Amino acid sequence: MTEIRSQFDPNLREIIKKNKQVAVIPIGSIEQHGPHLPISTDSDIVTEIARQLSEKRNFLLLPTITYGVSFEHAPFFNLSIKESTLRTVVIDLCTSLFANNIKTVFIINGHHGNLKPLKNIDKKLGKISKNKLRVFSLSYWHFMQKEFDHAGFVETSLMLAISKNVKMKLAKKGLVTDGMKQQQINNLGKLAAISFPKVTKNGIWGDPRKATKKDGQMILEEIIKNLEKKCQTCLTGHSLKLHQ
Repeated sequence: MTEIRSQFDPNLREIIKKNKQVAVIPIGSIEQHGPHLPISTDSDIVTEIARQLSEKRNFLLLPTITYGVSFEHAPFFNLSIKESTLRTVVIDLCTSLFANNIKTVFIINGHHGNLKPLKNIDKKLGKISKNKLRVFSLSYWHFMQKEFDHAGFVETSLMLAISKNVKMKLAKKGLVTDGMKQQQINNLGKLAAISFPKVTKNGIWGDPRKATKKDGQMILEEIIKNLEKKCQTCLTGHSLKLHQ
């Protein structure tokens, strides 16, 4: 792994010149995660996932874009940027990477609200680069079996695995969808995308009270393993198993 923020210009240019490099851009958010998790949770988790993925695959790791589209959490605390802003920043960064002769980029997304501005960004950048730049946008929660939540069991377990900044004594049960019909859950999801507090009351989707560091480590390993396989397929068209 090459973490570009710690590199020196001559060395970095030499690394890029010697081998075809693949860059990773993590994107998170700054928003409420209940009373027990820090507002940096999305950014913290996606940063660690991107770091481990880059280490395993020897990718170039860019600094995390820590701000995302989180207006739906108001009036709970959030520091948000517009969808158009995030999209422009990502396009500019990828275009800049391309200008530095880096032609493959993986965007690792850590916040649901970022999905819309990242949609079809690969096609936009393909057009800009005349199909010489390949961009893959991947949201990490698509690479685990457990159903994702917000400050619930999954996110809390992941944070316990990577951070000491978790206050489990303050963890409270939020919206639990067990027993609900899928259509009802889908409707709640649509409403949450507009106003999260109207759906969850306390800003939590799920129940974090039984979250553990061990569960977080297991979920993290699963995500990294599946992301690694996906990256291999994106790069070569072949699964990782064929190359082990």
